[in-house]
Amino acid sequence: MKKKEVNINEESTSAGGAHAVNKFRISDFVMMAVIFILCASCVLPFLHVAVKSISGNTAVMSKSVYFWPKDITFDAYKKVFADNSMTYSMIFSVIVTVIFTALGMLVCTCAAYPLSKKRLKGKKLLTFLLMVPMYFSAGIIPSYLLYQKLHVLDTMWVLILPLIYSPYNMLIMKNYFQSTIPDSLEESAFLDGASNFQILSKIVLPLSKPILATLSLFYAVGRWNSYADNMYYTKSANLKLIQYKLYQLVASAAEAQTSSLADTGSAIQSTPEVLQAASIMFVTIPIIIIYPFLQKYFVQGTMIGAVKG
Repeated sequence: MKKKEVNINEESTSAGGAHAVNKFRISDFVMMAVIFILCASCVLPFLHVAVKSISGNTAVMSKSVYFWPKDITFDAYKKVFADNSMTYSMIFSVIVTVIFTALGMLVCTCAAYPLSKKRLKGKKLLTFLLMVPMYFSAGIIPSYLLYQKLHVLDTMWVLILPLIYSPYNMLIMKNYFQSTIPDSLEESAFLDGASNFQILSKIVLPLSKPILATLSLFYAVGRWNSYADNMYYTKSANLKLIQYKLYQLVASAAEAQTSSLADTGSAIQSTPEVLQAASIMFVTIPIIIIYPFLQKYFVQGTMIGAVKG
């Protein structure tokens, strides 16, 4: 009887184990399927645009190009690079993005570091005041009037200064400092005679590379992809960012029979749809090139900075 009971228990245990393994495999399959669908939803549209940008005009107009190029040609890219205004807007966008990211990280760090310290008097009130812009904004017309009084309209600085402070980025950085940098490390530096600026520059920032890289990417991508302020607050042709140029191209392509790039004197003819695809790739590639260098810091910086409040 005992042997039979032992056999029954072993069979039930093995059956339970097999059931658990099957459940595990099913859950794994479901998660992999969801991840695959999400990845495909991001990659396939980009691949479709990339393929259209190097396909022939006839194939694109006939809607026969999906994920493999037909009648491969680089005429659209030649036309984009031949347009001096597109090249100028690209260089100008890079300059604005670099300055914007540097100033944004400076402002964000100067706000987050003091607020992460318990010894700061009025910390809760200051945090509340600095978080207000995250939930409330004045709107376009009051902002326009303010920029007009500050004499920054139709200048490069109207694309940089109003947005360099981000409450969301500041909150992530503050939480990162609180959860990662031990107080004992700073206290020992104080005992050795170090000032707040010395502690920040020589201890805190070198230990905060993940969050610095992550927020720098946030700032850079946010500025690179934005064009609404460029549309509202600037008029000069030499202040157009590359995204605004792309917006104008896409908006006018449906009505135009020829591209706005046709004035370059080139004999190459491309349809608006092909030129749209080439321009999108022209704008997107710089960010794609930068991202792999910051990817190793991205997840670590975001997770540590967002977990502890």
